[in-house]
Amino acid sequence: MKVRVLLASCLLSWPFTASSGQDGMLDDPFSTTRQVSQSPGKSHLALEDPCRLNKDTEHAWTMVDVIDQALCSNPQTRQAWANARFQAGQVGIAKSAYLPTVTLNTSVSRSMNSAGSNLQVTSIGSTGGSSQPINRFTPVVSLNYLLYNFGGREAQLESAQKTLEASNWTHDATLQTVMFAAIQAYYQVFATQAAAEAALVSEKAGNEALNAAQKRYEVGAAALADALQAKTAFAQAKLNRQKTEGDARVAVGSLANALGLEADYRLNIAAPFLPKPDAEQETMVHGLIEEAKLMRPDLAAAEATVKAAEANVKAAEAGHLPSISLIGNYGYNHTSLPSDTQSWTIGMQISVPLFTGFNTTYQIRSAEEQLEVKRANYDQLEQSVSLDVWRAYQLLNTAHESFKSSEDLVASAFQSERVAMGRYKAGAGNIIDLLNAQSSHANARLQLIQAQYTWLTQKAQLAQALGRLDFSSIPAR
Repeated sequence: MKVRVLLASCLLSWPFTASSGQDGMLDDPFSTTRQVSQSPGKSHLALEDPCRLNKDTEHAWTMVDVIDQALCSNPQTRQAWANARFQAGQVGIAKSAYLPTVTLNTSVSRSMNSAGSNLQVTSIGSTGGSSQPINRFTPVVSLNYLLYNFGGREAQLESAQKTLEASNWTHDATLQTVMFAAIQAYYQVFATQAAAEAALVSEKAGNEALNAAQKRYEVGAAALADALQAKTAFAQAKLNRQKTEGDARVAVGSLANALGLEADYRLNIAAPFLPKPDAEQETMVHGLIEEAKLMRPDLAAAEATVKAAEANVKAAEAGHLPSISLIGNYGYNHTSLPSDTQSWTIGMQISVPLFTGFNTTYQIRSAEEQLEVKRANYDQLEQSVSLDVWRAYQLLNTAHESFKSSEDLVASAFQSERVAMGRYKAGAGNIIDLLNAQSSHANARLQLIQAQYTWLTQKAQLAQALGRLDFSSIPAR
């Protein structure tokens, strides 16, 4: 009876998992997963989980839908999320050091004494002579409870928690990286499609110029060279249109890849809202750099990593210090003879590391050098943040100015082309002037398309450099 009670009490401490039918409390008794986001597409600071949205597959995906798909399905976000969840498990391991360990050791044996001898031979299922076999069952329960180790346990927990904090910030940084890649690929799809449409317009204009040149040649008002030059320009325009259509198909495949889909996945994407750049100026660039240092998740992750390395140094230094533990055990010896015995022990154990072969010395040195590495990484990243903001700020201003200039250029090139076409049809102009005007108009249209999408992309780039790329930074319809 005592044996059954003993076994039952030991089984209560057996580590259950979710597959055993128990609830999440036994699967995660320290609730460490609550310190991590609920899905790969969600920041640990975000209120909404995009992966739980049920998008209608029939309607065209907006930019928000595209970003949701990327955040939830891109392998980079899943990898960063899994790493954060792994580190949450390391926090649970560190917290387990504050609880006692209970171990059950059981031995089952069969022995007998040879007749006329005090020699005891262990055997199973053997018989012989007048010896009497003895069956033994000896369960022993041992307890070990670390009471104090001069801050080593606390330092290990702090290191695990700071590393988890760094993993969460790294997950946030990955979300911003994937989000920007999705935005960039989304805009690139429509930029290449617009370029293909502009190339088609240029091809039609080239065909119009070719027809005009052929008519003038047929009536003797122009030389054959005019018709040949117009035919060459038309063939070049057709070639440009075919190339831009191919670029548009490649862009669609790149977008599908950024969304974690196969490159040949058939996407139904809604056209973006295209606001024009306004005259609003950003704040001084130095203020933006200081803001980025406070908001960039990768910089926050680096800072948390430095703190984790500092805690590792403390944990290594504690290796030179003693530890105090509470120990105890209870044993029960049951035999087939009427001689059952019980034993128990309880007491304190002090462990003093007198000499470890310089293991602790080199652990401390390694932890200190690792701390120096983390500090250098943080300083390097801080400088990179400054450069990222400066570059994004200047490129955004350049894109803003380029858009305004491109609008004026398109208007001027359009008028020049119409005038050149009219003059050529009337016999007052030459084919060179017409073809140059058409080429200038085509280039101006492409520059305007590129300028508008570059401005939108650079706005997202600046938001990412500042560490505030989120759904509020997306142009609303």
